[in-house]
Amino acid sequence: MTEMQKKWWQHFTPYHWVVFTVASLAWLIDCLNQQLFNLARDASVGALLGADRATEYAPYVTSVFLLGWAIGGLILGSLGDRYGRARMLLLAVLMYGVCTGLTAFAGSYLALCLLLLITGIGVGGVFGLTVALVSDSVPEPSRAPALGILQSCSSFGNIAVGLIGMAIGYLAYHQMLGGLPPWRVLFAIGAVPALALAPFFAKVKEPEKWVEAKKRGAAMGIKFGSYGDLLLKPTWRKHAWLGLIACSAGIVGLWGIGNFSPVIVRSLVAAHLADAGLSPDELSSQKAYWGAVGLLLQNIGGFCGMFALSKLAQVKGRRIAFGIALTLSFVFTVMVFKFMRGIDQIFWMLPLMGFGQYSVFGVYAIYLPELFPTSLRSTGTSFCYNFGRLLAASAPFTIGQVTRSLGGDIEGFRTGGIAVSFVLLIGIVVLPFLPETKGKPLPEDTA
Repeated sequence: MTEMQKKWWQHFTPYHWVVFTVASLAWLIDCLNQQLFNLARDASVGALLGADRATEYAPYVTSVFLLGWAIGGLILGSLGDRYGRARMLLLAVLMYGVCTGLTAFAGSYLALCLLLLITGIGVGGVFGLTVALVSDSVPEPSRAPALGILQSCSSFGNIAVGLIGMAIGYLAYHQMLGGLPPWRVLFAIGAVPALALAPFFAKVKEPEKWVEAKKRGAAMGIKFGSYGDLLLKPTWRKHAWLGLIACSAGIVGLWGIGNFSPVIVRSLVAAHLADAGLSPDELSSQKAYWGAVGLLLQNIGGFCGMFALSKLAQVKGRRIAFGIALTLSFVFTVMVFKFMRGIDQIFWMLPLMGFGQYSVFGVYAIYLPELFPTSLRSTGTSFCYNFGRLLAASAPFTIGQVTRSLGGDIEGFRTGGIAVSFVLLIGIVVLPFLPETKGKPLPEDTA
C-alpha cells in the first residue's frame, strides 16, 4: 500500500493516537461543560433571583460566560504559541474543570457570574490549543480528517449532557437527589471528567514542528504568539479580521440564539402540562427533563452537521462548505424560533437546527489553522474563534432587551431570536475574500 492509498488513521503511530485522543477528550469535555451551563443556566438564575426574572436575566449570564470565553481564548491562545500547546491546554482544562465544580456552590447571582466568567476563560482556551496541537503533531495527510473527527466527536460531550440532564430530571421528579437542586448537581458533575483527564497530559509532549519552529524563529527574530505580528503583517491581518467576521457569525448563531432553545422548549412543556395539576416542583422537573431532551436532539443533529460539513470541506473546499453551513444555520434557526409551536415538533425541528448551527464548527476546525503560520497558529485560530465571542456576548443581551421591550414574554423572546439570526448572513459576505486552502500545506513562518 502506497502512502497515498492509506486511510488517514493509517499514518498514525501509537503516540499520534495519544495526542489525538487527549486533545479530542479535552475538547469533548469542554463542550460537555458548555452544555451543562446551557442546561443549568435558567434554573440557577431562577433559584438565585426568582423564577419571574429568569427569562430576562439568564441571557446576561450567557454574556458573562462568553466574555470570559473571549478573554481566555485570546490570552491562552497566544501563550500556547509562546510556551507550548500541551502545557497551556492542561491549564485550560484544570481551570474550567475546577470552576465548573465550584459553580455548584454559588450562593448569589454575582457569585454565579464571577465563577462562570473564570470558567469561560478556561473553556475559551481549549479550541485554539487543541487544533494547533493536533495540526502540528499528526502527519500532513491525516491533519484535515483528524481535525474534522475531533470536532465531530465533541458532540458526544453535548449528547452526554442531554442524557445526564434527562437522568437528573428523572431523579428530581422522584425526589431522589436528597433535596439538592438539579442545577447544582449538574455543575458538580462537570468537574469530574476534566479532573480525571488531567493526569494523562503527562504523556503529551510539545509538537516537534513547534519546537523546531521556535528554534528557527529565535534565529530569525520571529515572535511567537505576537498580536502585533498577527494584526500588522498584511497577510495574517487579512486572514485574522475576515476569519473573525466569518466565525463570529456562526458563534452568534449558536451561542447568541441556538443555545436558548431550552427556553422555548420549557414554554411548550408548560403549555402542554398546564392542565395536568402538577405541583411547582413537579412542573420544574418536567421542564428540566424536556429541556435535556431538546438539547439531546439538537446535539444529535449537531454531530451529523459537523461530520457532514467537515467532510464536504475536505472534498469540495473550505469556503463552499463554510457558506453552505452558515446558510443552513440561518434557515433552520428562523424555522425553530418562528414555527416550533408544539411539543411534538421538537423531535424534528431541533435536530435540523443543530445540524445547521454546529455544521459551521466542523469547518472551523479544519480551516482556521490553515490560515496562520506555526508562530501564530494558536493565536490566530483563537483570535478568530474567540474574539468573536465579544460580539456574540452582545447577542444574549440584545435578546434580553428585545424580550423586555416586547413585554418580557416568550413571544418577545422569539422575535428577538429571529432578529439576531440575520447576523449569520454576514459571514457569507466575507468568504470570497478569504483564500481557499484545500490541498495546500500549512503556512510557513517568514522573517
